[in-house]
Amino acid sequence: MLALLSAALLCALLVPLPDSPAAQNSWAEGAPDSWAKLDLSALQGSGVGFVCPMDRDVSSKTPGFCPRCGMKLVAGIPDSKEYPVEITAAPPAIEPGKNIQLTFRIEDPKTHSPVRDFEIVHEKLYHLFVVSQDLSFFTHTHPELQPNATFRLNLRFPKSGMYRVLSDFYPKGGTPQLAVNTLIASGGEFEGEPEPATLAPDLAPQRAENINVELVTEPAQPLAGRKTTMLFRMKPNDGIELYLGAWAHMLAASSDLIDMIHSHPIQAIDHGGEYKELQFNMLFPRTGIYRVWVQSQRKGVVNTVAFNVPVGE
Repeated sequence: MLALLSAALLCALLVPLPDSPAAQNSWAEGAPDSWAKLDLSALQGSGVGFVCPMDRDVSSKTPGFCPRCGMKLVAGIPDSKEYPVEITAAPPAIEPGKNIQLTFRIEDPKTHSPVRDFEIVHEKLYHLFVVSQDLSFFTHTHPELQPNATFRLNLRFPKSGMYRVLSDFYPKGGTPQLAVNTLIASGGEFEGEPEPATLAPDLAPQRAENINVELVTEPAQPLAGRKTTMLFRMKPNDGIELYLGAWAHMLAASSDLIDMIHSHPIQAIDHGGEYKELQFNMLFPRTGIYRVWVQSQRKGVVNTVAFNVPVGE
């Protein structure tokens, strides 16, 4: 959804991506502005007083916590607003391979002042995903809150080119946010406009640090605009632990990095000692090949695997 794109001028320039009516950066459970589409009168009529700010289909008549994601249920339906994210770098010109200090300033859309209060989402105040233009580099990390209400992170960009930066946070009194910025790492190898990554389908089982992961999709051929059930089978099924408050975290990115989708499993099913099956419900917005990263934890070790999922018409 283009409304969720936040632009920031960092280092030398900001590279605009092609406009597309299908472009989105969304929660798999629904974009933050989906609050506006909910039928509040119907909820009130049903006696529902509390809803999950992340999983909009989870509601309750009494206070509590979401059984799916663990978020505290909120009373009523908060107004949906976008909170712009401004990123600055030190030094201003990002050089590949060098340590860069990134500072994130989140602006209240009503007062235009820095946001100072945040809700904890999956054990952290701020989740940050950084993906390189060729989709070979991926990181999920957590900037730290500073006394001046900014967040700060040190990061090394491995090569020259464009990077998409996805900020995931929840301003207190607002709604969960996904904000996307574009950063450029300069270097002799990067010239001209960014080109979409060239991906080949790859659904083969993946081996991470101490776990094997298989992917099964229903239907076998995912289709754009239609629900796809994604089943990740984690083997062996011993010592698998919650990672940042969820059984797994998934990020899916289109080859042109216009669509980026952050999601968590809706359920986990044990199949004896053979494997644990994590179910995600996905709606791929367009045709093409999507790079899908899944992170989970086993015996204290964080495992990251990636699949290239082809999506048809």
